[in-house]
Amino acid sequence: MAKQKLTQNQKRRIHSNNAKALDRHRRQARKDIDWQEDMLGDTQDGVVVTRYSMHADVESTQGEIFRCNLRRTLSSVVVGDQVVWRAGQEQLQGISGVIEAVKPRKNSLARPDYYDGLKVMASNIDRIIIVSAVLPTLSLNIIDRYLVICETANIPAVIVLNKVDLLSDEELANAEAQLKIYQDIGYETLMISAQTGKNMEKLTALLSHGTSIFVGQSGVGKSSLVNQIMPEVNAQIGAVSENSGLGQHTTTSSRLYHLPQGGELIDSPGIREFGLWHLEADQITKGYREFQYFLGTCKFRDCKHLNDPECALREAVEQGKIHPVRFENYHRLILSREENKSQRHFVE
Repeated sequence: MAKQKLTQNQKRRIHSNNAKALDRHRRQARKDIDWQEDMLGDTQDGVVVTRYSMHADVESTQGEIFRCNLRRTLSSVVVGDQVVWRAGQEQLQGISGVIEAVKPRKNSLARPDYYDGLKVMASNIDRIIIVSAVLPTLSLNIIDRYLVICETANIPAVIVLNKVDLLSDEELANAEAQLKIYQDIGYETLMISAQTGKNMEKLTALLSHGTSIFVGQSGVGKSSLVNQIMPEVNAQIGAVSENSGLGQHTTTSSRLYHLPQGGELIDSPGIREFGLWHLEADQITKGYREFQYFLGTCKFRDCKHLNDPECALREAVEQGKIHPVRFENYHRLILSREENKSQRHFVE
């Protein structure tokens, strides 16, 4: 007998009850671990390398890891944050210190959440690695979703297609043609296989400078890539569901790893849907970098870029200056945003 699906209101009540229970637990934890000033050392710099629901692991400038509480005044602490923290003179219930403040972020990667609004996932990122795969299918629409986020956050993006060992010669040629759409507008792309190691040396060379983060749907092989790059991590790998083709969530907490060849890698929990309903329509439009040259040249200032007379974007598509697949995906994202915003307004 199939399980009855929960309504949005039921989901919201469950989420609210869970949040209240977690808040009570946090307050109790803070009460139990009451750091006195004379129990804490001097302030020092550190970086958040793992974030849990109530605590965070901070790496000191000497490379040691300390599990810390968070000051109640901190609204957000995520992996990649540069922080000011203080070590305790002794451990209290496994906690070694407290984070006092978060330094200004040069950038951040956030995703919308129906219940919690915009949730920051990581900060101080030098590049976003968008991991896609050939199974269940290569979705350019999903890639475009991530690219809009990257452009909005002003963080460079690299598109990586994993599991290419599963492709026939014809399928491989088709995938190359699809990726060329992005190469032609200035994005770096890479076709790899975590299974066979194909082109993995190119990926590791790319990751050797700065801080990178993997994003992508569950099941595309992000954990497998971490295993290839750092076998000692032994990241848990999830099997792809035979029914849906969607993988199981295998990473429960975002973590920052130091790579042996240099550079840092943030491995974040898998995201099946990366909604854009928190963005305005013009932000999505600006998220398509090849549109920029033509924006502002339409006949009408409120042009919707559909069947409007003398639409500069549509004319650019007809002239081969904008790829029709990207133009079609753009309108799909705009429509999806409007539908999601309507649904969110309804459930609230």
